[in-house]
Amino acid sequence: MEQTDSTTTAIIQPEIISANEGRSWDWFKEAMPEGLVDFMDKDFYHNTVFEWASTLLVILLSVMIGKILFWFIGKYVKRITSKTKTNLDDILVDKLEEPVVFGLIIIGSWWGLELLSFSDGFQGFINNVFHILIAIDITWMLARTVDALLVEYLLPIVDDSDSDLDDQLMPILRKGVRSVIWIIGIIVGLNNAGYNVGALLAGVGIGGLAMAMAAKDFVANVFGGITVFVDKPFKLNERIQVNGLDGVITEIGIRSTRMTTLAGRMVTIPNKTFTESWVENVSVEPWRKEVLKLGLTYDTSPDAIEKAIGILNGIVDEMDEVEDDRLISFNTFGDFALTITFIYYIKKKSNIMGTQNMMHLQILRRFNAEKLDFAFPTQTVLAQVEKTN
Repeated sequence: MEQTDSTTTAIIQPEIISANEGRSWDWFKEAMPEGLVDFMDKDFYHNTVFEWASTLLVILLSVMIGKILFWFIGKYVKRITSKTKTNLDDILVDKLEEPVVFGLIIIGSWWGLELLSFSDGFQGFINNVFHILIAIDITWMLARTVDALLVEYLLPIVDDSDSDLDDQLMPILRKGVRSVIWIIGIIVGLNNAGYNVGALLAGVGIGGLAMAMAAKDFVANVFGGITVFVDKPFKLNERIQVNGLDGVITEIGIRSTRMTTLAGRMVTIPNKTFTESWVENVSVEPWRKEVLKLGLTYDTSPDAIEKAIGILNGIVDEMDEVEDDRLISFNTFGDFALTITFIYYIKKKSNIMGTQNMMHLQILRRFNAEKLDFAFPTQTVLAQVEKTN
């Protein structure tokens, strides 16, 4: 029985310590007190305390070096690049500093864990994780850099152009480029980690029906975005009204559109909304139609009614902020007023509220000057008096 146990130990022990073969820390242990050496040689999860401490020290050193590098770039490198004539070096330094520091920490942590001995399965898992982390770091670096270059060199060209189409396509281009880079980076990372990407994609295909059901709103929004681009019911910086919302369009995306309401709030509208409900484009109106119902008292004479109509025509002729077209008609005998309907049109570039204010003040002043009284709801109560003998 004892021989069987010793044989088992002889078989298992080499598998556990094989990763540490060839490592010699004797030169370091000779400088340590004997009691500390005994403690450092104690086994803890198949690795000595000294090996765990060495791993932790390497990881901490990599983090410290990353912090120092980040500080050095911000303190000196950016100062040097800011003095050059081109913005390219400023962009590259600004967008690469975080990924480079993160990559340094990843490599340092990986090297630190390599000092420990694990089972083959767990060691393979650690390697896969770090392969994926490195792929993510490189992808992050590329996505940041490409997006910054698009903003620096392509966006000014788009802003200077007269067409609104490129203004609408620019946000989609940026999001699309970032998405493609991230998809490729994740696939490369999974492939380097040893995963069968083709099998994973096939698995996604099996669950495609369920995903399609879950993504039906997303698909509807995408087709809504395509409809907006094709039909062009509105453009950037135009004011629209839709589903009770009133505001200016600030961004048109493939899935959603952003509006700044008249109250100054940002609203994100799913694009399918524009295919399911009416959209009123306020910005393309040729003029603003205004309708006034002016009620005069029943003791107003026909000549006074004609005088009131003449006053309204005169006001329209004098105001440059309104169109020459107008509709004025004495058309209603109301319950308590003789009603004149007055329709006028405010010019497109005029101040709407300011014009309304001037129009109403002119009407009030001139009607009062001519003793034309506006009616208000009144009631006459007739009381029956009974005769008594």
